Amino acid sequence: MSTAIFWFRRDLRLDDNTGLQRALEEYDTVLPVFIFDEQIVKELSSNDPRISFIYKQLFYINDLLKKYGSGLHIFKGNPIDVWKELLGKIEFQAVYINRDYEPYAKERDRSIESLLKNHSIELKHFKDQVIFEGGEILKDDGKPYHMFTPYKNKWLKRYLSNHNFETPDYSKFKKTQTDFPSMSSLGFERSELEVKPYDPSVIADYENERNFPAKEGGSNLGPHLRFGTLSIRRLTAHILTVSDTLLSELIWREFFMQILDHYPKVVFENFKSKYNGIVWRNNKEEFEKWKHGLTGFPMVDAGMRELNSTGYMHNRVRMITAGFLCKHLLIDWRWGEAYFASKLMDYELSSNNGNWQWAAGTGCDAAPYFRIFNPYEQAKKFDKEQQYVRKWIAEIGTSDYPEPMVDHKIARKRALEVYKIGIDS
Repeated sequence: MSTAIFWFRRDLRLDDNTGLQRALEEYDTVLPVFIFDEQIVKELSSNDPRISFIYKQLFYINDLLKKYGSGLHIFKGNPIDVWKELLGKIEFQAVYINRDYEPYAKERDRSIESLLKNHSIELKHFKDQVIFEGGEILKDDGKPYHMFTPYKNKWLKRYLSNHNFETPDYSKFKKTQTDFPSMSSLGFERSELEVKPYDPSVIADYENERNFPAKEGGSNLGPHLRFGTLSIRRLTAHILTVSDTLLSELIWREFFMQILDHYPKVVFENFKSKYNGIVWRNNKEEFEKWKHGLTGFPMVDAGMRELNSTGYMHNRVRMITAGFLCKHLLIDWRWGEAYFASKLMDYELSSNNGNWQWAAGTGCDAAPYFRIFNPYEQAKKFDKEQQYVRKWIAEIGTSDYPEPMVDHKIARKRALEVYKIGIDS
């Protein structure tokens, strides 16, 4: 019998999983595998809530596989070493994966593909986590879009919602007996923080509720898209009929993903090189105050405390906190991006990077450098009754709450001067 391995990565589901479905269609039997990549997890704490979420989803998948006499084979290590081990233990003819567009993942997959090729085994990869990949939505001259609106218009023009959701033959999973590992045996600890479930009922009011953090009108989709626990095709087909605003957010996600795919330099560099001359202040003491929600600006501090306590931050508040760090404090967007990456449940490199560069003015289709959010006015507009602020800052209005660390008008003037000098240098 012919055997293929399906390697789960950012696609933690059985339903409408492109690479998995193709493997089940094309081979007699399929062995499901997941690898905790030490190159990734070594950067995280042992009780990182995202690891707990992945483990919980793997446990769920394994339970489903048991119904078909199969099980999920879980490994932890450097992927190249794990694949060398599998090559020595198991006979298989192909490996199926869904594509990942982050620079590390692309490099890793190329090395695995080379290893497998040396053993006459094909690595077959498929599009799964996006509707359109980087090379599918291009300008008429074949170049990538740098502006969102024309990208979105072409995206919508090309989108067809007639995807055929077929149920594959799960009986073709390889019949094996596996011992599902405990978290402790993998070197992990269960986190007290949990990923919020996606609630489809919020979509109808998303446009009206999304800017008011006290109402918690967000979709909570981020982590589920990041780890592929939901099908982007099923989700998009549904959202298309309910919320143009949320659909636009999904297209922003793909816009930033194609930017990263075409321009991997953005991970460490400004998308717009004319901003390279900006001299950031990078005051470490001020950065610590920002991290811990002690700036004296209530909307900023509430957002940072929400992030530190839950792994979430409301999208409107993300704009305010990021803008404050880059413009009011003149701290390099890379510092803030890295901190968000360490905390956000829905951290996704392309979106996190794209949004931070948007806030700093250095990215594609970014807010102009002279657009500087006034945190006080933002609070009046989006948290008029201070419900959000009071939820996260118990000492608000007392002498225990710090005075503002900078004067908004002075900080704004300083930012404009530093940016102008940096751009002209």
